Amino acid sequence: MRAAVPNSFPFTAVVGMDELQLALVLAAISPAIGGVLIRGEKGTAKSTAVRALTEILPPVDVVPGCRFSCDPERPDPTCPDGPHAEASATAQDASSAASGRVVRPARLVELPVGATEDRVLGSLHLEKALAEGITAYEPGLLAAAHRGLLYVDEVNLLHDHLVDVLLDAAAMGRATVERDGVSVTHPARFVLVGTMNPEEGELRPQLLDRFGLTVDVVASRDPAVRVEVMRARLGYEADPDGFVARYDGAQRELAERIVKARDLVSEVILTDAALRQIAEICASFDVDGMRADLVTARTAVAHAAWSGRTVVEVEDVRAAAKLALPHRRRRNPFDAPGLDQEQLEEAINNSTPPEEDPDPDGPDGPGGGVPESGDTPTPSDGPAAPGGEGAAPSGDVAGSTQPYKARLLSVSTAGAGVAGRRSRALTEVGRVVGERARVGREAGRPHVLGTVRSAAPYQKARGRSGPGLVVRADDVRLAVREGREGNLVLFCVDASGSMGTKKRMVEVKTAIVSLLLDAYQRRDTVGLVTFAGPAATVALPPTGSVETAVRRLEILPTGGRTPLAEGLLQASDVLRIAAIRDPRRRPLLVLVTDGRATYGDNAFARARQAAGQLAQRGVATVVVDCEPRRGVRLGLAAELAADLGAEYLDLGDVAAGNLIRTVTERKAA
Repeated sequence: MRAAVPNSFPFTAVVGMDELQLALVLAAISPAIGGVLIRGEKGTAKSTAVRALTEILPPVDVVPGCRFSCDPERPDPTCPDGPHAEASATAQDASSAASGRVVRPARLVELPVGATEDRVLGSLHLEKALAEGITAYEPGLLAAAHRGLLYVDEVNLLHDHLVDVLLDAAAMGRATVERDGVSVTHPARFVLVGTMNPEEGELRPQLLDRFGLTVDVVASRDPAVRVEVMRARLGYEADPDGFVARYDGAQRELAERIVKARDLVSEVILTDAALRQIAEICASFDVDGMRADLVTARTAVAHAAWSGRTVVEVEDVRAAAKLALPHRRRRNPFDAPGLDQEQLEEAINNSTPPEEDPDPDGPDGPGGGVPESGDTPTPSDGPAAPGGEGAAPSGDVAGSTQPYKARLLSVSTAGAGVAGRRSRALTEVGRVVGERARVGREAGRPHVLGTVRSAAPYQKARGRSGPGLVVRADDVRLAVREGREGNLVLFCVDASGSMGTKKRMVEVKTAIVSLLLDAYQRRDTVGLVTFAGPAATVALPPTGSVETAVRRLEILPTGGRTPLAEGLLQASDVLRIAAIRDPRRRPLLVLVTDGRATYGDNAFARARQAAGQLAQRGVATVVVDCEPRRGVRLGLAAELAADLGAEYLDLGDVAAGNLIRTVTERKAA
């Protein structure tokens, strides 16, 4: 958590990111929009722009000593630190605690990817509970972010359940905690901003839909713009104070404009015709549910206020649609978000234009009749994307590489890997299955009964004389939880000439795409190694971007000899490096081959030797035999599976569900 830094890079000095800056400003004007998701490649000033936003946000008046930053003029009646008396509006020194208010800069609260649910929502104050016998609530990051900015870098790497918590709080403006004997609700209205690099994996469509606005950021290819970017950054690094001073006037002007727009939002009129235009545009893009319509309406109102207008016009609707609709058009889990500008213009031209003279006393008076969060129930997410959990395969998928629905499968034994959605594992989230000692000041949810049992035998020796327990740091026990883990699924695919028949490769790709869809849903990491000709190639290093794996698979070339040994050795090297980078993620090697090895001397013998090395390392493996059923079968893939200690499957006998089941079961080995 931090306040604005006096010499941070100015928001108005950011070059070539007009759409990004507009989205952030609109979210600051109307937090009910639901936050901003910024998608872009590395090095495109995503984080710089977000951190600079706090400089232009107006300062906030807070009740002195309130951990939840209550507004002294309108204190929240349910504030856990309340009740608060309303501050005097005539106090001369509005910045002093004596007047019932303190003025502080807007906060930027950064949520790290590895944060726990306790850190985000808050939790029981363990020491007070045990030592004083009282139930005290320790606020989390949501409380700290109230009336400020909550920033999540690499939001696509954040656990799904934490993303849900953040988006629920952003939509409702409140956070509710019901756990460990604590029952607390507190205000949590903030501007939520998430940044992500799509190369590292996408958010699920259901989570994408929960963000109000989205912006795709790419570096300009115009040399003149790139020169301006370099000039600005180098100038700032050479003389931060002088650079910031040059933009002081522009910063103040922008901050004042945001304050005026905030005050004007409640007076903006959203006519029936404007509402109809928004509805027609959203319907033309075939979006799910009603969230797109509501967000577009709120954004159009904010844009009108930003432009100094009191009536929503077509330009406001156009600007809102460009920001609110791109991430809501995905019809398939592997579709990339995006918006066809020509289609948008066509939809606007074909829609009903806003009325020129609205009736201020009619149903579309000030505020536009757009319900704020909490006034009406938030629409539920649309239908689950194809391949949703618990769904059965639909239709015949043979001969197609399109994703299809898969069943939810589980395993019987638990690992200890990274939190995910595949195998049972000991993770930071899930049901309590035991307790363990805390290491140092390690954070985590306490195991209250275990802590009491640990401290109880020493109460007499510690001189306890009153209520409560005398608890020391080494008494604290943390809960051991069983949840689900994600895995690294590495595909090692024979792309040689023996696999080059069109029908066979279609079947192979269908099986792999089936498993990739399952990996997408379970939040696995995937990789792709191919071997053909004289060598093996890492077509895709381990990544969370399953979409990238699908694209690489679609353009997979075939032909040449079969360097099977080289493929296995390359896969072994990829797994070795992955284990160093992410030691908690258990790997699974899926070898897709007909077992033939035709490159180099003693090709098959060398392949069996490489297989033995993988088996010695304990790598869980599934061998999918692609040798044709008709004619003479050599059975080489089965021999290779024996050397690997792997599960052996014949491609002709592997339905999509069976392959996914086999992979899931092997992850427990």
